[in-house]
Amino acid sequence: MTALLEIDDLAIAYGTTRGPMHAVEGFSARLERGRTLGIVGESGSGKSTVALALMGLLPAGARVTAGSVRLEGEELTTMAPEQRRLTRGRRIGMVFQDPFLSLNPGLTVGAQVSEPLTVHRGLDAASAMAEAARLLDSVGIGRAAEVAASYPHQLSGGMRQRAMIATALACDPELLVLDEPTTALDVTIEAQILDLLLGLQKDRGVAMVFISHNLGVIQRVAHEVVVLYAGRVIEQGSADAILSAPQHPYTAGLLGSLPTLDHRGHRLTPIPGGLPDPFQPMQGCNFAPRCRYREEACVAERQVMRPLAPDQLVRCRRAPLEDPAPAAPEPARARWAAADGAGPVVEIREVSKTFSRGGWAAGLFGRASAPGMRALDGVSLRIGPGEIVGLVGESGSGKSTLGRCVIRLVQPDAGEIAVQGRDVLRASGGALRRTLLATQMIFQNPSSSLNPRHTVAQAIGRPVRLSGWKETPVAARVAQLLELVRLPAAYADRYPHQLSGGERQRVGIARALATRPSVLLCDEAVSALDVSVQASIVNLLADLRDELGVAILFISHDLSVVAHLADRVAVLYRGRLVEEGPTEDILRAPNHPYTEALLSAAPLLRTGARIRLRGEIDTGAPIPGCCFTGRCHRRIDERCDTVPPPLRHAATDHGILCHIPVEELAAR
Repeated sequence: MTALLEIDDLAIAYGTTRGPMHAVEGFSARLERGRTLGIVGESGSGKSTVALALMGLLPAGARVTAGSVRLEGEELTTMAPEQRRLTRGRRIGMVFQDPFLSLNPGLTVGAQVSEPLTVHRGLDAASAMAEAARLLDSVGIGRAAEVAASYPHQLSGGMRQRAMIATALACDPELLVLDEPTTALDVTIEAQILDLLLGLQKDRGVAMVFISHNLGVIQRVAHEVVVLYAGRVIEQGSADAILSAPQHPYTAGLLGSLPTLDHRGHRLTPIPGGLPDPFQPMQGCNFAPRCRYREEACVAERQVMRPLAPDQLVRCRRAPLEDPAPAAPEPARARWAAADGAGPVVEIREVSKTFSRGGWAAGLFGRASAPGMRALDGVSLRIGPGEIVGLVGESGSGKSTLGRCVIRLVQPDAGEIAVQGRDVLRASGGALRRTLLATQMIFQNPSSSLNPRHTVAQAIGRPVRLSGWKETPVAARVAQLLELVRLPAAYADRYPHQLSGGERQRVGIARALATRPSVLLCDEAVSALDVSVQASIVNLLADLRDELGVAILFISHDLSVVAHLADRVAVLYRGRLVEEGPTEDILRAPNHPYTEALLSAAPLLRTGARIRLRGEIDTGAPIPGCCFTGRCHRRIDERCDTVPPPLRHAATDHGILCHIPVEELAAR
């Protein structure tokens, strides 16, 4: 039987001033209708380059140097540009990682969804817009006609990604190429998008090439998996075989980097080292410098793909491995002990914040200002010395707003915030300066938060000087901070673009530590990183807590990472804390229905039923009853809509905001 897509020995190189950079070598795969091929690997492994080659969208300077790509037997690599364009629109659709960058901000969503209908199917404008609304409805967008008339910035992240999927499906393609389509989404919205794609595949029989660095996501969608490392396929076969019994050390290392609930209290096991130089192809195994199984022959001899089972191929001379699992997780280090009777480092009491909608722009155009959006609604939280508190919830729940209130980037409307006993909201002058020096933030994207024109030494040295450091020369202090975050002192002379994503994030952490803070606010500090790099940063934050006794507020939408790292978990929804307690209690019995849904949606390798939340957070007018009632899978009756839920206690330090009795929640 002829496969829909056949890729044989594909090789791709980028022309540079240093010579050819070999991005992909010898990539081969087959994909049949109605099935999904998952491609996994770290950033820089060549995943997106393969996707762009399939679409005929390789950038200038990149070219296919060898191999073949056939769609139902028709060669794509040598196809004429006009024919390739028609094939790309009619038979192959693509969904990119960031819909905010992929959608044109100057065109309505309907205009963008309808464009392929007019270009490839010849529909007139009115018919195309009507079909666009139908497509938007088919991918789960309510009020489709209203959304079609909206602009991308007026939609949530999940709705923008659904609009991208509708555009890709407009001409009923045979093949969908999806490049990290859920990476930028909350875990609950990610689950909705994956369900949508699986439903579309079942209904339409479309084949999918799904690219991701997250093996938990790949497990949910893929039938076959290809593992890429530095441009080479190092393992491929059925998803069940590869994810349950990986035979290449790199695949096993990726699995070992995932946080699991079984190893809470242990350090994660990231893969040491980094990708090899793409300008200097290696004759032998290109993973050998990072491999704990390597032998001299691994470096000297060329490794070839060979079958280990009918549904599994591996490029490793040592396979099958006696112990393919990664090294056993290390136990956690000795915890930093707070002094007896030490009070909280951070105390947040009944903090509320409402952002106005419309504002001056509404008045300028003669429109009444919309009701305010209540981002925080009476939040209270305490963080002790040497404690990590995980603050979780979807986008729009108020997590980042709370973090910014602590450092006065946002001024609350009501409530109190104290850091080391000092009032943050009413402090001024020198008192405010000392308080803010003691409270530092680590942002999500280090590429955006580091000045590209400043070296590492300049980025870290500036807060050192501003904090009045006089104990040693600034250069020596920079070297100390780099050592603290496990970076060589030689990195001081590098610029951000010369660092990997994980190295940039370590520099961001070193910069935050430059003022010797007692509190670190980590706002999605690992969500943009590969799983292996994420594991190393999670370990680093745990080490800093243990070595320095710094208190950490770890803000994330991913409960699996928080569960591994945090001592306590606080769950925020529409500005209210709906559950708070020790991490072990939250994991053992996530009592609040929202916590239960978040944990169910976490990208962990596992089987079993999952809870799917409907829709997204509604940031409209406040609800008189429970803030979660509109999406709750355990809603009782009208009481949930009209009566504020009581604060119930499963234990002295475990509170749940819910109408359902604690005993009944635990039983469910």
